[in-house]
Amino acid sequence: AGLHRLWKDSFIDWLAPRKNTHLLDVAGGTGDIAFRFIKRTKNEASVTILDRNENMLKEGKRRSIVRQEETDLEWICGDAMKLPFQNGVFDYYTISFGIRNVLDLKKCLSEAYRVLRPGGRIMILEFSKIENQTLNKIYDAFSFNVVPRLGKIFANDSESYQYLIESIRKFPSQEKLASLVMEAGFRQVKYRNLTQGVVAMHSGWKV
Repeated sequence: AGLHRLWKDSFIDWLAPRKNTHLLDVAGGTGDIAFRFIKRTKNEASVTILDRNENMLKEGKRRSIVRQEETDLEWICGDAMKLPFQNGVFDYYTISFGIRNVLDLKKCLSEAYRVLRPGGRIMILEFSKIENQTLNKIYDAFSFNVVPRLGKIFANDSESYQYLIESIRKFPSQEKLASLVMEAGFRQVKYRNLTQGVVAMHSGWKV
């Protein structure tokens, strides 16, 4: 119902990006986070977008042309677990609805730490766990019984939506993900729930 747009707006609000900085947006092929970052910094920042899916990158490039973005965007096809960048080159690392699909979370977070400058910040936006048990039961019932059917009706693709729900259930809780971010070396790690925990934002700093 378009909630993902509000979630991403809240994500950028918390990031509060500064001008004259460099963002690495991982799994950001469509440009959703990058475009918001550009708008917030008034085209006075650098953005590198990395995605392992070439089609996503093509869509992002198409959208940037349509939007007539003035910032010079760098589009790279690559792996979150083996970033093709030198150490300490980015001020921000963001990953929005992508880390859930990474095969090795610890390797992904380690790479994020490596490519950030001292004082750099990681932010993660991902589906998470509803902490209220009653709401969680309702959400589970809706997710498993209704969402795949909606996928079949509107996208003729129930399997992808079934995978979405199953992958969300297997993903670490807010507290567990925060622990993994700290294990990677980040400090001042915090998280904020959105929509009762349907999604959560995690933040950490390289100090």
